[in-house]
Amino acid sequence: MRIRLRASFFIVITAILLASIAYSSSQKQVVPNAPSPVAWKPVGTGNPADYAGAATCQECHKQVSTQFSKTPHASGSHSQATYTAGCESCHGPGKKHVEGMKAAQGDDDKVQAAMKLIYAFRGSAAQNSERCLGCHQTSHDQTSFDRSEHKLRGVDCQTCHAPHLTGIGTEKRDASVRTQAQIFMPIRPSEEARWLKSGLLRKSQPDLCYQCHKTAEAQFALPSHHRVPEGLMKCTDCHNSHETRNQVMLRDTNWEVCVKCHTEKRGPFVFEHAPVKTEGCASCHSPHGTINRMLLLRREGRFMCLQCHVDPQAPNVPHGRLSFATRGECVRCHANIHGSNSSQFFLD
Repeated sequence: MRIRLRASFFIVITAILLASIAYSSSQKQVVPNAPSPVAWKPVGTGNPADYAGAATCQECHKQVSTQFSKTPHASGSHSQATYTAGCESCHGPGKKHVEGMKAAQGDDDKVQAAMKLIYAFRGSAAQNSERCLGCHQTSHDQTSFDRSEHKLRGVDCQTCHAPHLTGIGTEKRDASVRTQAQIFMPIRPSEEARWLKSGLLRKSQPDLCYQCHKTAEAQFALPSHHRVPEGLMKCTDCHNSHETRNQVMLRDTNWEVCVKCHTEKRGPFVFEHAPVKTEGCASCHSPHGTINRMLLLRREGRFMCLQCHVDPQAPNVPHGRLSFATRGECVRCHANIHGSNSSQFFLD
C-alpha cells in the first residue's frame, strides 16, 4: 500500500514539474513596447518680445488649440515660460505673423505674405523633422532618426505623427477597417482616444505603415501570417520606425526579436543549429506572411533543409546519396531543429 502511495506521489510531482516546464517554455503574447522618456528642453530662447503667446494663437486657431491642449506636448509645457513653449516652441516666434494677419484686413496677397512669417511645416523633410528633434533627440527611440532610411527617403515626423489632429472624435465606425480587426477587436476606441494613446499617430497600425509598405501589406494577406491585420500585433513590436543599427530596422539583433515571443526557441542549447545564430529565423521563415505552413519559405520543409544540406559527401549531410526521404519531412527524425540539449543531430 505504501509503495503504491509513494509511486502515485512521485507521478503527481513529476506531472506538476513537466507542466511547469511546458508553461514556462511556451510561446508568449507580444508585450507592448514601453514609451521612451523625452527630456523637454527649450528649442531656443531668442527675444521674448518676438513671441505672441499661446493665448493669442488660440484666438484664430481654436480647434487646433483644443486638440493640442489634450496632448503630452501641452501638458509638458504649462510650467515653462511663454516664449519657450506652447505653439511657438515648434512654429517659432509668431508676433510678426499675428501683426501681419491683423494688418492684412482680408487682402489675399497680404495674408499670404503674413503666412510666411511663421514656420508652418511646409519645408523639406529634414527641416520639418529638425523642429521635432530639438526635443525628441533625448529619447532612445529617436536618437538615430537623422541617419534613418525613412528620413533619407523624404519621410518626416509629420508624415506619421499629427501633433494636433483636428476634425476627430465625432466620426462613426470606420467602414474601411479590415475584417480581421473587426472580428478580433469588435469594440474599438474613438479616433481621438486612439490618437492620444498611440504616440499621436495619424492612423492606427498597420494601416499607417501600409501607405508605403505595400509589399508587406500583401504578405500579411496570405493564409499564414503573424496576427498584425487582426490587431494582435503591431509593426513597431518588431521594428523601430525611427532607425536602429540592425537590419531592416529591427528592434533587436537578428533572432532576438523573434524569441521575445517564441521563448521556447531561445535556448541556449548545447547543440545549436547554425542558421539560427548566423542568419536568424528569416533564413527559413517569412516573418510577414506566406502561403506555407509555419511561415516557411518553402512549401515542403525537406526542400528547405536541402538548400543547405545538399552535398551527400559534405560533413553536414550524414545520409548517403540514395537515403534521403522521398516523402515526409526531415523533422520526423530531426524534431528539435532549432536546437537540442541531447543530440548533435537534433534527434528527438
